Amino acid sequence: MYIDTNTDKPIFIQIAEQLEDSIFTGIFPEETKIPSTNEISALLNINPHTVLKGMNMLVDEEIIYKRRGLGMYVKEGAVNKIRTKRQGQFFSQYIEALVTEAAKLNMSKEEVIQLIERGYDNERNSN
Repeated sequence: MYIDTNTDKPIFIQIAEQLEDSIFTGIFPEETKIPSTNEISALLNINPHTVLKGMNMLVDEEIIYKRRGLGMYVKEGAVNKIRTKRQGQFFSQYIEALVTEAAKLNMSKEEVIQLIERGYDNERNSN
């Protein structure tokens, strides 16, 4: 985990996003324990309450849950929940902006689709 102190994004949100990403990519599979607030705070040299605030965001989103006396665990179905959330964010962050910019450039839907297809082709060829 890494905390970027040169950003306006609060530390607790960075922690929540990094834990979420670790769950999504399989570093912490569903129904497995994640590091404790004390472990993360020691690793990053930050206040445990800040870590807990980030974890509580994930608890509120039903991505992780607490087992009394045992710690925090990844909830079953968390990966699908994260995927759904990210797909919604993808639309609002990228697609809406793409369509707005394309309209400013007087590009047709077909021209935009051709650019997207070219991007996919470039991605396949680079791998």
